[in-house]
Amino acid sequence: MEYTGNATSLSGNNTLCHVTIDDFRNKVYSTLYCMITILGFVGNGFVLCVLIKTFQQKTAFQIYMLNLAVSDLLCVCTLPLRVVYYVHRGNWFFGDFLCRISSYAFYVNLYCSILFMTAMSFSRCMAIVFPVQNLNLVTEKKAKLACLGIWIFVTLTSSPFLLSGSYQEGNKTKCFEPPKSNQMNDLLVLHFIALFVGFIIPFSVITICYAMIIRTLLKNSLKKNQTTRKKAIWMIIIVTSAFLVSFTPYHIQRTIHLYFLKKTDSSCEAILFMQKSVVITLSLAASNCCFDPLLYFFSGGNFRRRLSTFRKASSSSVIQGPRKKLSLKEKDEEPLQESHK
Repeated sequence: MEYTGNATSLSGNNTLCHVTIDDFRNKVYSTLYCMITILGFVGNGFVLCVLIKTFQQKTAFQIYMLNLAVSDLLCVCTLPLRVVYYVHRGNWFFGDFLCRISSYAFYVNLYCSILFMTAMSFSRCMAIVFPVQNLNLVTEKKAKLACLGIWIFVTLTSSPFLLSGSYQEGNKTKCFEPPKSNQMNDLLVLHFIALFVGFIIPFSVITICYAMIIRTLLKNSLKKNQTTRKKAIWMIIIVTSAFLVSFTPYHIQRTIHLYFLKKTDSSCEAILFMQKSVVITLSLAASNCCFDPLLYFFSGGNFRRRLSTFRKASSSSVIQGPRKKLSLKEKDEEPLQESHK
């Protein structure tokens, strides 16, 4: 659903625009995708290394974070292909298969990120609001099953994006270009399924979870320790920021744009403005890869202790056996009893 081609191809009516946003599109995409690639690869790669090195200390939160980092890295690995495409003014050099995979990976990451954030928010909510029930509801095994379910659901429901590949236009090979007019009805159906299942429902669940967390923290401000409060507050800030910056503008703009494409009386100025908004919101959607490492740095279970363990494991030349059991103190430092199996 990347609708950023020439203005004439996007008008969907009799309006002919001789001015295009090609230069704007190529500069913005190549610059922002390059920045997101660097930040996303460094941040998520580091988180993944720490989580793998300290995997014997796994909790439900860490399992969600591990899967989130993998999803981000898979997406980030395809962004350099987009950078090359836009640097060369919309000419694709990498074959039809990688064109399909690049589009597919973007949307798999987008909705995996939303659903993993929802799962982590629900997990943290249960730990704070229902600490006793949490011992059975939020476990390592159930977190693994939830992650497996999310991967299967998103990869299958995103499969229609594999149908859109590269094609020849003049002397250039195109990818990520606007849909044909005869595809609009199918895209509308796909869009509303993704909108409700992949955005509105998860966002509603997250909003309810955070309202319950805030209410509980305010009621029990003296009972909850400062570490618990900080983790919960940081999660609320980071996830809410990701939705406000990355997910919400993109889904709102995509809904408006799909209906805009069906209009027959749009002015050239309106068409160009709509195209530029697509470029901005799509870039913001891709930036979700940069938000996700912050969840682990600020809201995960005792990041500094895990980092210390990671450094010792990396610098030591002697192979040491894994720790069989966390100490009582370390368990208390894990995110809100989520280490129970």
